Parts: sequence; structure tokens; C-alpha cells
Amino acid sequence: MALWRIRATVDDRPGYLSVLTASLALRSVNILAVHVHTTEAGAVDDFLVDAPDSMSESDMLAAVERGRGRDAFVARAEAQGLADQPTRALALAGRLVHDPDSLGEALVTLLDSDEVRWRAEPQGAPGFDGTRMTLLDPVGGAYELRRRAPEFTPAEYARAQALVEVSGAALRQHAEHATLLLPDGAELLVRPAGTDDTDAVLDLHRRASAATLQRRYLGGAPASPRLRRLLEPAGGVTLLAVDLHADRVIAMASLLAEGDLGEVALLVEDGWQRRGIGTALLRRLLAYAQRSGFAAVVAHTGADNVAMLRTLRRIGPGRTDRDGPMTSVTLPVAGKVRVTDGATA
Repeated sequence: MALWRIRATVDDRPGYLSVLTASLALRSVNILAVHVHTTEAGAVDDFLVDAPDSMSESDMLAAVERGRGRDAFVARAEAQGLADQPTRALALAGRLVHDPDSLGEALVTLLDSDEVRWRAEPQGAPGFDGTRMTLLDPVGGAYELRRRAPEFTPAEYARAQALVEVSGAALRQHAEHATLLLPDGAELLVRPAGTDDTDAVLDLHRRASAATLQRRYLGGAPASPRLRRLLEPAGGVTLLAVDLHADRVIAMASLLAEGDLGEVALLVEDGWQRRGIGTALLRRLLAYAQRSGFAAVVAHTGADNVAMLRTLRRIGPGRTDRDGPMTSVTLPVAGKVRVTDGATA
């Protein structure tokens, strides 16, 4: 027995797929996998089959034609073809998370392309036409893919576009990683948080003193479900500072969106306070707010939280409002803040 890949178009009408599969069965062809792509020309059926060694390419084409298939493409397949297309796409997406620069190679693998070219200036709009597909590169330019046969389908373009989006998200994530060198020589990694960080952030909260948690949350530390949502806030971002030596989270800073206003908050482990970490994280949150078009950011803290108020003053001039035991500091953002590692100008 030998593995073959078959692609053929049939009328998108009830029973036509069964006619094609019956024709293959009469030749002792065992269908291992089938995917149906809906197109304007009809249903494009993509098969992976196991056929007798005696069958030739012309025999296979004849069996497809007798089953009312048209525009047929047949080719010998390798064992890796046993993995279905969704499984292959998921595996490639997992690889891109760790290596987003391998997008071109991933697209070739996904689409079984004969050729891939990266062009600084895309030739035409993104999309596909026959055996040519164009996909915009998340960092600029475009990938142009070609294959001799069969023609690309809408489903293949959708899968390829999804991989491009995964690569773009991974690139943005990688770009937002930064190394923070403290004045005392300690080295921290600053990066966006994700739900995978829940356990590490819970550990940070367990190590923090009751006084530190009270200054951060005012009304008490959040329960685990709320904390998970805080790690990936809608319209905002949470940054983590990770001690590279101990491989643990020692600080987190959050920016929550409220219309064109962002609310910032900060938690630093007791033993790491007063070392410039809070200032560095808040500067990065303001840079994010500026890129995202926020008009201003506000921080709510206790009127007795001298350290936080001092940190906010370092960031830049703003408006301070006091309401009983709570103080709110509003800092303008849009077009007024330029952030560097050392100072705000």
C-alpha cells in the first residue's frame, strides 16, 4: 500500500462526495483523512488515502473522474501527511510562539509551497489567486508563496493568515521584553504578563506583607479569579519584573483602561522596594498609554503612601486630588510624555 494525496472539486450538492468516495473504494483505496474546502466553484475535497501499490497516477485520476471529480490533483504523500491540517497548523503556531522569525518556513510547511519570497514592497493586495498567495509580514513587507498545484483555497488562506497573526503577536511580545539593570547591579527582566503567570503572581502576593497589599489594593488583595483577569486586562497591560537569578516575579504594574483614561497600580515585593523598580515600571506603563492613545493616567493610593506619591512625582507633573484617606494623581499622556530609561523629558 502507498500514501497518496488527492484534491478534486465536486458539485456542492447532497451525495456528490459519497459518489467520489465510492469510486475510490471500488479500487480498494482507503481514505485516511478528508477535508472539505468550500469555494465558488464547488466543494474542493482534499483526501489523504492509502492505495494498492499497483495503482498509478493515471489510475488514481481515472477513479476520481469516474466519481464525478474534476480539476483533479494527485501526488504521492509522505507519512507526515497523516497529521491532519488543523493539527499541523496548531503545531506550527506553537513553534511560532517560541520562534516568530520562522514565519516563512512555517507558511511553506503549512501550504506545501514550492516557493516563498519576502518582498519589501508587496506586489498587489493580500489574498490569493490560483497558485499564488500574498500575506503581509507583521514587521513590514509581505510573503509571496507559490506552488505548481493544486490551487489555493479560502480555507488555506484563512489558516495562513491565522499563522501570520500568531507570529505578529509573538513578535510584539518579544519586543516588549526588556532587561532592567538596577543601580545596585541587580538585573531584572521586564515583560508583559499572561495567564500562565498566575501561580508566580500568587506567590508574589503570598510573600508581600499585609501593609504592602493594603497600599496596593486599598480594599484588600483580590481573589485568584480576579487576579487572573488582571494579568491580561482588556485594553490595557500588566507588566511583571522577574528576578533572573531566582526566576521569580518580584513586582507587577497594571494599566487598566477606562475610556481614554488609564488607571495605574503597582505592587513591589517588600525586599525590593525603594530600589527604583516602581519608577521604571510606571514609566513603561506611560509609554504604553501614549502608544495606545490614552489622554491621561490616574493612580489611586492612600494619602499616607509617601513612597507611591514620591514615585508619581518623579514621573512628571500632574493633578493631585484628595478625598479623605485616598489621594488620586492624574498625569497627562497624549503628546506630552516622552519616556526614556533615565528620565521623562
